Amino acid sequence: MSKATKRKHVTKEVLDNYLVPEGPQQIVKILAGRGNNLHCAQNEKGEQFLVSMPTKYRKNVWIKRGDFVVVEPIEEGDKVKAEIVHILLKHQIKSLKEDKKWPLAFDEKGDTKSETESSDEDDLKPNPNRAAFQVGESSDESDDSSSYEEGSEETENTSENKPDA
Repeated sequence: MSKATKRKHVTKEVLDNYLVPEGPQQIVKILAGRGNNLHCAQNEKGEQFLVSMPTKYRKNVWIKRGDFVVVEPIEEGDKVKAEIVHILLKHQIKSLKEDKKWPLAFDEKGDTKSETESSDEDDLKPNPNRAAFQVGESSDESDDSSSYEEGSEETENTSENKPDA
């Protein structure tokens, strides 16, 4: 199987599959990347441990701080306690919440927002590199022009006050 075909299948699996944790599997939040495909994760009890990214996801799917994944515990190894089984996306998290299978510990902290609570436009901050543009009444324009006229009178007065050299 070529790399492109493998990438296509892995990406499709992540996007389309809805995995509900069964048995020893659990949902954890990624806290940080530690290198060598290891990530620091936190479970619903607040315990932190390392999880490993399986070979099929490496260089095909990326996860970042704050993402949620389904992990399965592994017995071997002292530091690495689990392996990632599935990466959860927003629509998958939403369906888990609707099915009441989402850990309450992650809801209480406000880590995730539902689509109804906030929109993408509300999260945008104004660009500080742009001048503030306000649409208002024409009275603002007359105030600006009067200040300009006053400034031009001042320059005339200063040129009159200067002695001839």
